Amino acid sequence: MRALLIRDLRLATRAGGGFGLGLAFFLILCTLVPFGVGPDAAMLSPIAPGILWVGALLSCLLSLDRIFALDHEDGSLDLLATAPIPLEAVVAVKAAAHWLTTGLPLTLAAPIFALLLHLPGAATGDLVLSLLIGTPALSLLGAFGAALTVGLRRGGLLLSLLVLPLYVPTLIFGAEIVRRGAIGADAASPLALLAGITLLSAALIPFAAAAALRINLR
Repeated sequence: MRALLIRDLRLATRAGGGFGLGLAFFLILCTLVPFGVGPDAAMLSPIAPGILWVGALLSCLLSLDRIFALDHEDGSLDLLATAPIPLEAVVAVKAAAHWLTTGLPLTLAAPIFALLLHLPGAATGDLVLSLLIGTPALSLLGAFGAALTVGLRRGGLLLSLLVLPLYVPTLIFGAEIVRRGAIGADAASPLALLAGITLLSAALIPFAAAAALRINLR
């Protein structure tokens, strides 16, 4: 499993679907928003939590189709399906590789990008914590969508349509945590709900995605 994780990390970087693409998109979004709504801090600060979370969500979405597509194209996915490693573990490793190359860099860079949107300094810690807890759910749910659409021509658009509705609860609670941190309110409830979504995704998604892969590989 370690070898599979290292292989996927290398493939993600070489194929152009690594952290660079997501970070660039995140930066562009945070740069364009002030041009669209105005540079006034009083206007940007209230919408900063939602914009930052939407940016992180869309940045994760950019590379989802690569989770299984490259392995399907070169036949590696068929070998992984018949390998001694359970297919559920393969899904979990690939979701972890996607998070390490996309979700984690976005989490680390978010405090810097938050300065462009005038996010209150008091909410920076809540932003990092919410992304650290919530982005693994984005990668796991994305792996499920990628498993459903693997092998389909032009499956990227269908993947987005399938995954975006699943992302809505994570987006709501993640942005709420940052919003409450900005106004100094208690964020324990949305934080617990966000953690619950991630844990539930980690428990169920590998099995659902593995079942979808088995169906598509028949």
